[in-house]
This record gives sequence, structure tokens and C-alpha cells, in this order.
Amino acid sequence: MRKLLIGLMACAVGIMVSGTASASCGSVQIAEMNWASAGFMANVDKIILEKGYGCDVSLVPGDTMPTFTSMNEKGEPDVAPEVWTNSFSGPLQIAFDEGRLHSANPNPITGLGEGWWIPPKTAEKHPELKTVLDIIEHPELFPYKEDPSKGAFVTCPAGWGCQLTNANLFRAFDMEAKGWVLVDPGSAAGLDGSMAKAVDSGENWFGYYWSPTAMIGKYDMIKVDFGVEWGGSENWDGCIVKPEQECADPKPSSWTVSEVQTIVTDSFMKQGGAANDYLAARIYPGPVMNGMLVYMQENQADGADAAVEFLMVHEDVWTKWVSADVAAKVKAGL
Repeated sequence: MRKLLIGLMACAVGIMVSGTASASCGSVQIAEMNWASAGFMANVDKIILEKGYGCDVSLVPGDTMPTFTSMNEKGEPDVAPEVWTNSFSGPLQIAFDEGRLHSANPNPITGLGEGWWIPPKTAEKHPELKTVLDIIEHPELFPYKEDPSKGAFVTCPAGWGCQLTNANLFRAFDMEAKGWVLVDPGSAAGLDGSMAKAVDSGENWFGYYWSPTAMIGKYDMIKVDFGVEWGGSENWDGCIVKPEQECADPKPSSWTVSEVQTIVTDSFMKQGGAANDYLAARIYPGPVMNGMLVYMQENQADGADAAVEFLMVHEDVWTKWVSADVAAKVKAGL
């Protein structure tokens, strides 16, 4: 009888400990942002936090500024997995300084960012093209279809913020005088189509894009070093990103470093317990993320489908983010 009572007491303690661990995580709202990589990340977080940490997770629709505003002013949702913060770094820093929000992970994806890209075959055929400075000296290698005597640089469609940036960098590098044409692809589909057609046919291509994206992953595009340092905030923020009439004298510059963070509310930081350790350790290698975006595009998979695929195929990646015990629970729950 004494052994039975001791056994029952041990079980009760185990249940209490387990219940406490789950309660310490509790209910969690995660922003499912409206682009592929962020939606995928939100669903991975949901599965791991639910299966591995006993959290009660709900996903809510999100977008950059509305989600930041809601987290900052209302304290919800609790987690935003992938937030590109360059455009509101000032207000975000105030929220950090005043303790309303926290950066749970300042670099959740490696190798991300905007810039100017070429296909891998172009890099192989022309190893001398190591920087943007090298490329703009050779417009003949990237002939413009409507005037082959000039080189084509494919920029963003009209209306995108990066259109202004690319146009001002085009002027800063004096590319028109060096024989280049700034080509507007007309739409997102036009930009993708321009890249795809060139790469599929083995032609050279030079233009703007960003990562993580399915296009960069599918074609293994190479981001080209600009060959110059970042020109500083006065040049970039005070000129390069502004309309041409407000940027009379742009100076050459590399693209500003893209800042992407996982952001959590103060209440989650205080109550999330081990879930915070998971978010801090959760770093996606860029090639893996781009590969998952290719999977989503080619299989018409949503974030939930891609999350299961990732957890099944890339155990070597995500099991490093959690303890062996948590990993076992997640695998058992798939």
C-alpha cells in the first residue's frame, strides 16, 4: 500500500509539473502574415508550440504595419514571426525601449534581403563579373530586346517602393551614360516572367529581386555585391528612397541591409517560458527557406501544408532549435 501511495503521489506531481509547463505557455496568438514565407513560418511555430510546448495557438491574419500597430497599442497578437522592419525602425525602437515589444529573434532567416541579381550560368560564363561595378561596364552582355545596342536592367514595376530606389541607384551609377536602359516589367508577373524566360533559355539577365522567394530558390539566382559601401543614412534615407524630384544628387551605394525580426509582446516575453527559447533558436537557412517556397509554388501548398512538409523533410534543421524531448513530442504529433 505504501509503495502504491508513493507511486500515485509521483504521478500526481508529474501531472502537476506537466500542467504547469503547459500553463506557463498558455494561449498564444500568432500573426499569419499575407506572404508565403511568413505564413509558412507561422504554421511551423503553431505546430511546434502546440505539440512540443503544450501551447494553445491560434493564427490571426496579419500585415506589416497593421500587425505592428496592434501589437504596440493592444498587445496582440503575441508573436509576429517575420517582420521586415526597415520602414518603421524608429517607432519599433521606441516600442522596444519602452518595453511594450521585444525582438525574440533578430535574424530568423539567413541570406535574406533585396538587391541586384544574375543567373548562375551568367556567373559561371563570366567570372570577371564579381560586382555591380563590373557588370555596368558591360551592357553588351545583357542586351535590351528593343535596342540590342543597350543593356537592360530590369527594375520593379511602377508603384512599388523599390522602383524609386532602383531608379535613383541607376542614376547614381550613371548607368544611362554607360549604355543601359531601365526596364519596367509592368507587374510582379512581368518581373518573374522576365527572369524565368531568360534563365530557362540560358540568356543573361540583370535586375532587382529579393529573398526569400520562390523565384530565387527555383533558379538559384546570385545576388551581386555592389562593389561599394553603403552610402549612409543621409544618402539612402534622405535621397535614394525618395522620388527623383527629392533626390537631386544620389551617390553610389550598396543596398541597405534588410532588417527582419521575430517580434513578441511584453506579456509573451514574460509568460512564454521555454517557448521564447525556441523562437530565439529558430533560424531558417536561406536555401532551405527558398526551397520551401519553391515547394509551395509548385504544389500550390499553403502555409499549413508546407509546415508539415518542412517538419518531416528537414528534421536536421528544426530539431536543433528544441530539446530532444520537445522534438520527440512534435514528431509524435505529426
